[in-house]
Amino acid sequence: MASAKNPNSNAAARRAKLDEARRKERARERRSRIVTITAAVAVVAGLVVGGGYLMNAADEQDKAEEQAKTSPVTGERSWDDLTQEHVETPVDYPMNPPVGGDHNPVWMNCDADVYTDPIPNENAVHSLEHGAVWVTYNDKASDADVKALGERVGKTPYSLMSPVPDQKDPLVLSAWGKQVTVDSATDKRVAQFFTKYVQGPQTPEPGAACSGGVAG
Repeated sequence: MASAKNPNSNAAARRAKLDEARRKERARERRSRIVTITAAVAVVAGLVVGGGYLMNAADEQDKAEEQAKTSPVTGERSWDDLTQEHVETPVDYPMNPPVGGDHNPVWMNCDADVYTDPIPNENAVHSLEHGAVWVTYNDKASDADVKALGERVGKTPYSLMSPVPDQKDPLVLSAWGKQVTVDSATDKRVAQFFTKYVQGPQTPEPGAACSGGVAG
């Protein structure tokens, strides 16, 4: 005659299976939490490192701009005591392109304006008085340099560009009382000249308009 199964034994077996299932579930939950925490730590660490990199990069850029503003531009020529009278007649300037002196009462538009034809010196000088940088070139300048400088001017308020066929050098940058000849559009002095003199300390009338004048 077969013996009856022990009900206590069956119950113990079920409890053991249930405990094992619960143990495995707790283990899975623990692994999941570890993965989640590890991922979160990695993201935070990445943000901290990335944020630190961006802050350092911004600091370096600020330092570079400050250095550009305070350091002399190599090869730069300067003129002091320039007159500022408004005149309706042509002016015989002692430098070409001119960097200051008497000028027309109306400025040349210099709100990132690129002119493909020569413009009147007297109007351009008025733009310099307002804090503009004037980029000029002759027929010896390469098409690539003219294009690249035109793109820079086209993105820079308080700047203008035009050909000056009779200037001595292919590429010249001028501000009020300041001028430099550059070798190419990639010459480091281009960026420095713009940083230093667009609405720079040499400006006789900072903040004056660069639009609403002569449009060329």
